[in-house]
Amino acid sequence: MRQAVWDMLEAQRGALFLWVPLCLGLGIALYFGLPTEPSRPVWIGLGGLFSVGAVMLVRGWRSPIVMAVLLIGAGFGLSGLRTATIAAPVMEWRYYGAVQGRIVAVDRSASDKPRLTLDQVVLERMNPDETPARVRVSLHGDQHWLDPVPGQTVIVTAHLSAPEGPVEPGGFDFRRMAFFDQLGGVGYARTPALLLKPPTGALPIQRVRAAVGERVREVLPGQTGTFAAAITTGDRSGIDPEVMAALRASNLAHLLAISGLHMGLMTGVVFTALRIALVLSPRTGLAWPAKSMAAAGALLAGAAYLALSGNTVATQRAFLMAAVMLGAVMLGRRAVTLRSVAIAAILILCLRPEAMAEPGFQMSFAATTALVAGFAALRGKTWLPRKGPAGFIASLLISSFVAGAATAPFGAAHFNQVSQYGLLANLISVPVMGALVMPAAVLAAALAPFGLEALGLYLMAPGIDWILGVAMRVGTWPGAAFALPSPHPWALPAFAVGALLLVVMRGRMRWVCVPPLALSLALWVTATRPALLIDPTGTLAGIMTPEGRSLSKPRGAGFAAQVWLENDGDTVDQPTAAERPGWTDDVAVLAGVEVHHVYGRDNAARAAAACRPGRIVVTTAELPGPADCTLFDTSRLARSGSVAIIETKDGLTVIREADTSGRRMWTGPLAPQDDAPEPQPRLLAQSQ
Repeated sequence: MRQAVWDMLEAQRGALFLWVPLCLGLGIALYFGLPTEPSRPVWIGLGGLFSVGAVMLVRGWRSPIVMAVLLIGAGFGLSGLRTATIAAPVMEWRYYGAVQGRIVAVDRSASDKPRLTLDQVVLERMNPDETPARVRVSLHGDQHWLDPVPGQTVIVTAHLSAPEGPVEPGGFDFRRMAFFDQLGGVGYARTPALLLKPPTGALPIQRVRAAVGERVREVLPGQTGTFAAAITTGDRSGIDPEVMAALRASNLAHLLAISGLHMGLMTGVVFTALRIALVLSPRTGLAWPAKSMAAAGALLAGAAYLALSGNTVATQRAFLMAAVMLGAVMLGRRAVTLRSVAIAAILILCLRPEAMAEPGFQMSFAATTALVAGFAALRGKTWLPRKGPAGFIASLLISSFVAGAATAPFGAAHFNQVSQYGLLANLISVPVMGALVMPAAVLAAALAPFGLEALGLYLMAPGIDWILGVAMRVGTWPGAAFALPSPHPWALPAFAVGALLLVVMRGRMRWVCVPPLALSLALWVTATRPALLIDPTGTLAGIMTPEGRSLSKPRGAGFAAQVWLENDGDTVDQPTAAERPGWTDDVAVLAGVEVHHVYGRDNAARAAAACRPGRIVVTTAELPGPADCTLFDTSRLARSGSVAIIETKDGLTVIREADTSGRRMWTGPLAPQDDAPEPQPRLLAQSQ
């Protein structure tokens, strides 16, 4: 038995490098999973750990366990360093007044309004040391006075506040994403934004992006040009909501995001074209290292594409992975290996540890790792066709199936949706993307210096029209996409651990992947949704019924309503959910407990009258002093954030967002009464 275990461990020696990003990721997860910021003794202890580890390494004790501990500590330390260095001021109160800043990005909000991201911010009557590094303002009303372009300095009268937390405990925390984007204030303006200063020498790449996008839409009008601009410059602001919904339902929305597929196709086209051009001449083909030179040219093209596409985190991941693989080609090594994927992951985790929690990072590396491991496992299989049309079709089928299967759990967990016909849509769209659209885009870029870019753009149009046609046809089929409720918070991490063990382990040790995968499945199928949800302002409440979640109002807190229903796996809109039985005259009954939602005129007096023992009262008013009921008014919700109430065998239990998110640098400062005890944290239904 002991020898068998030793033999299984010995079989892992050749794959130890693959554990480096896993250990770094574990350290990063430990840091971001803490309820509070690490204290000084923790950092002192981490420094001591590295000191001891350094001594052990110098003395030759290079045990894998020692290296694993040091790498976990490194991931933890890099996360803390990144958090400390990126920190910037965040709004601590609601602001209304003049906002001046330089435009660094232009996009559109969820309500399809123009949205400006500003840096060099100046706020009226605010100390510069307390002013956010960046703010984001959605422009409502008539805004024809300004044609926003990156580099412009503008001024607008706007409402600003700090980025909001999750609309339900344990949900997506926008504050953390905004923190690492140094976005300290978000809001809107109903008055015109005015130009103070035209673009200067700063932000040249952003202006080039805007000019390229405008030229593409000029040559290719309609959604064809908007799609072309999205895959060349990363600007998806012009995509119609109906088209976006169809792309998502058909699982083709990933074609809009400039990530691994686009970077791989683009660098692949450039590499192939350069290599063919170099070997056409016998002199250059024989005397020069044509393959390495083509890889270097493709790497430069990838860097230019990275800059043109907006240098987003997803594109950075794709470029780093492409750079590692092209570097391997230049060095004469095998390009597509799990080691290459591991190197790319290490670089990204060291530069942007926070990216590990993002869906793009997870899905990108899940697809790439699965593809590399899958084709490596199929290497040498005689039954698999290798060449000709049969080989192409087999590779396409396998890659689409493997990538789709690897990313489906992440897509279902993050976006609560699974596309039933996504494999079919990708099989008939991705080849067109690779064989026509991306080569034509490269041709347009090559002809642009001569003013002939329209030729390449015209060649892109039929391929783009085909992809959009497939999306609109497949995405509207009955049952094209079905919604799923959000899983247990630990279901996706357990799946990721199990899948990584399956890939990294060798021989019979691969069976260690079974327990985490089984745990993930069990957590997924047994997950339940909260019986009652309350948004952070008290504007909306939603109670779970046999027909689905019933909302207390058909309007108001629309974002919270949308997120709740999506997390329930419910496809109805807010007015439909408000029509469901559950609320009668703003009163619902939950496990024998009356829930009163009090808002509107005289809400303070009516809330005080409704606040009796054994009741839950949710109100947009503020009631001072202790309460006889379980009360969620504006002051209490300001301290607790959103609230969920779940049914247990003991009755009803209250879960506050402040308890699940903890107190981190991105959650904001403590409220003045944040440590005050909350009355009745547990409601026992049988005692009512």
